[in-house]
Amino acid sequence: MRFLRLIGLSLMISLLAACTGSVSGLPPVSTADANQYRLAPGDELRIIIPGLTELESNTAFTVNDQGQLSLPLLGSIAVSGSTVPQLEQRIASQLVERKLMVAPAVSVQPVKLRPIYILGEVRSPGEYPYRPGMTVVTAVSVAGGFTFRANRGTVAIIRQVNGQATTSKASENTPIQPGDTIKVVEKWF
Repeated sequence: MRFLRLIGLSLMISLLAACTGSVSGLPPVSTADANQYRLAPGDELRIIIPGLTELESNTAFTVNDQGQLSLPLLGSIAVSGSTVPQLEQRIASQLVERKLMVAPAVSVQPVKLRPIYILGEVRSPGEYPYRPGMTVVTAVSVAGGFTFRANRGTVAIIRQVNGQATTSKASENTPIQPGDTIKVVEKWF
């Protein structure tokens, strides 16, 4: 009988270790990734180029499923994976190459960025709009806060990096980006 209790206890300990190790063994979120936002399908951008009547208005353009913007006079431009300054430079270069402008001043302003997703032990899991400056704790508060079963110290962020989904360990103060999925796991004791 004592032997069976020892086996049961060792199984329980190994199960608990496996459950808590699912996030604890992950690498932390890279701060370089968090500070360098990359454009992707679904982002809505306002592009203003003074002196070019087709792009002087407040028209917003959405990055399509292929990661491209379709702009008047320029056609399709690949933008997925680019930062906002890189896109501004790419548009300016194309305007100069096509001899449409000599020294264009291009302004790209994000209007609406991809939503975030919050899963797991929060009161209202689901899709929420991204707001600049969000951290894990502000995103969780938007989702109604942690449930009583939530392991507040065990949060994972799933983020697209170079076209690949990466999962990283996060703290409550980790900055999030548009398109991130935040997963709050359940505590076991």
